[in-house]
Amino acid sequence: MASVLDNWSEVLRTQNLSDDKEMDLGSKWLLIIRASVFPMTITSAAVGGLLAWGDRNVADANGFHFVLALVGLVLAHAANNMINDYFDLAGGVDSEGYVRTQYAPHPILSGLISKGGLIAAIVATNLIDLAILVYFGKTLGMGVVAFALAGLFISVFYVAPPFKLKHHGLGEPGVFIVWGPLMIGGTYYVTAGSFAPWVLVASLPYALLVMTVLIGKHCDKFDADSAKGIKTLPVILGRERSLFLNQFLMVTFFALVTCLVLVGTLPVWTLAVWVAFPRMMAVWKVFGEPRPSEAPDNFPIWPLWYVAWAFLFTRFAGGMFVAGLLVGAIWPLYL
Repeated sequence: MASVLDNWSEVLRTQNLSDDKEMDLGSKWLLIIRASVFPMTITSAAVGGLLAWGDRNVADANGFHFVLALVGLVLAHAANNMINDYFDLAGGVDSEGYVRTQYAPHPILSGLISKGGLIAAIVATNLIDLAILVYFGKTLGMGVVAFALAGLFISVFYVAPPFKLKHHGLGEPGVFIVWGPLMIGGTYYVTAGSFAPWVLVASLPYALLVMTVLIGKHCDKFDADSAKGIKTLPVILGRERSLFLNQFLMVTFFALVTCLVLVGTLPVWTLAVWVAFPRMMAVWKVFGEPRPSEAPDNFPIWPLWYVAWAFLFTRFAGGMFVAGLLVGAIWPLYL
């Protein structure tokens, strides 16, 4: 059991399993669904739930609805990852020489699962999410359904035809919308039992952080995407401009949280995000320098580089944001 848990830990940290370790069923599925990036979804859900618990106008936040929303969002993220891998392979984007197969095993190309098995897994996760959505629709009305369907549209057509949002510079804005207003706003909605427009504004700081992760990834894949004609935002803007954009977005995160505290939207405790400022400065430096020509020692997801640093900052800063909201829900303190 200890070895299995060690496997899971490695997969969740690196999206890989060392060649000297035996593949177990749990590790296989964690690789297939790319569970290493789930912390961003869990954080978005936590932000939405804590905004509801800390809202002085919400009489009784529903913990069961929060947990159900969290499960639904994680399953939706898993389905989205599998859909992306399926359509990128079917569309000729993913191949043995493409970046996707170099930094982590591709579910089909690595032999983890068959094409039919991946389709079945996509259908199964979406059916569970549909059941959750039907429950929320009957309990809370069609407003919740609108949030879910908007997220589904962006997630499916991120790479699927006919829209292929990623191929037209719309993938990064799509991620901003999904992991911010839709996930955070939707989780608030089901937890509080009603919708409040101010939550959409409160969702923006963390949405910016998630967007930096995808921009970093597409900067890493710049040459490969350019060669294939995939017009991600970095391909459209240029790599150097996109790296500067990420630096700007990271600073904007701190400025936006501070402004939302000053106007009384967020509790004072969310200023705890400033603890992450030194880490941001370290990541800022990385984004201002050329990437290494070779993989550093023990670097797990090469040839990706910038995305790893963006994720490192996002995870820490997002964690401090959640911690501030948690303290604010227990001990409300607003300006």
